[in-house]
Amino acid sequence: MITDNELYRLAIFFGSAAMVLIVVYHFFEVNAKESEQEAVKDKAPIKAGASPAPASTKTR
Repeated sequence: MITDNELYRLAIFFGSAAMVLIVVYHFFEVNAKESEQEAVKDKAPIKAGASPAPASTKTR
């Protein structure tokens, strides 16, 4: 059987590992580069009198 002390250490280890992975995931997600086509479309100059392009409706 597993002792209470071993269970405690496992819970602390897996909880800490999960938090580190969450932080790493968010770091990469925030710093991810958009696809080149979307970046070019978003950065294209808007002509006078033209309505801006609709916002991207990208879902995750």
